[in-house]
Amino acid sequence: MLKALKKTLIAATVVTLGTFSAHAAPLEIKVAYENNPGEPLDIVMNYWADLIDEKSEGEIQFKLYPSSQLGSKKDITEQAFMGVPVITISDVGFLADYEPDLGILFGPYLSENPQALFQVYESDWFKEKEEALKEKGIHVVMKNYLYGTRQILSKKPIETLADMKGQKIRVPNNVMQIRAIESMGATATPMPLGEVYTALTQGIIDGVENPLPVLYGGRFHEEAKYLSMVDYLVNTSIFIGGEAFFSTLSEEQLDLVHSTAREAGLYSQELAAKDDAAIIAKMEAEGVTVIRPDVSTFREAAMTTYDQFPEWSEGLYEEIQAALK
Repeated sequence: MLKALKKTLIAATVVTLGTFSAHAAPLEIKVAYENNPGEPLDIVMNYWADLIDEKSEGEIQFKLYPSSQLGSKKDITEQAFMGVPVITISDVGFLADYEPDLGILFGPYLSENPQALFQVYESDWFKEKEEALKEKGIHVVMKNYLYGTRQILSKKPIETLADMKGQKIRVPNNVMQIRAIESMGATATPMPLGEVYTALTQGIIDGVENPLPVLYGGRFHEEAKYLSMVDYLVNTSIFIGGEAFFSTLSEEQLDLVHSTAREAGLYSQELAAKDDAAIIAKMEAEGVTVIRPDVSTFREAAMTTYDQFPEWSEGLYEEIQAALK
């Protein structure tokens, strides 16, 4: 009798757990970014969302928030620190506030080869930085996103390095890009991407730097008609969330997020490799003049940027250059 009762209770428990599992709400994670619908980053995020939905069988779902719907990059990062289930694109230029040495991976003309840069992200050096970030509340979700090569779109032509002088160029609010643009003679003007079009219209800035898909997707060429192909930064990006949230996930959930993130990053690299020529053609058709200056003078001026970070570990530049080769 007792044995039969135990069997009944076990069976009831299994049914109850099975019913709970079947009806449990999916884990919803917000993915926030400044880019607009239809831009490569948005396409990759939709790809990632579909991928994780499929591989988790609907148990993990991404809700996408493009066009700065949840605020600036700083706003989203602060939300992540507070435990909000949110992921956002970041760059090591921003994370240098937490781990100064990381800033070097966002240095001007550091490398023309994105695959060499991605190898550094897989190195023991970066893994140490990743652990240090985790202790400070930042969880690296994806580290192989290729954002593109950053160019300058401006109201006045930039044909030589001297033409940079006096130009107010919008940059993201991180010290590495601010100093890089200033090293080349311009006045760096930090602001969120969502404010750029209005700032161009009102004359607050003279130009903006970003990869071509972002420049075109933001319609900035409607206000700035000169595209200078200075190739000053191969922009590798990472996606981050808050450790406060990610520490609550099961090992299986964490593995799914990380593995699908890697696949999405590889997809971003495919897209980045084929879009630029088509975008240049579209810009030219819409009245943009494309300028291809002598990049060597820009590179030489930008090298002084690397002398402006006494907080870096000794020999850091040489260490990273050796790893890139």
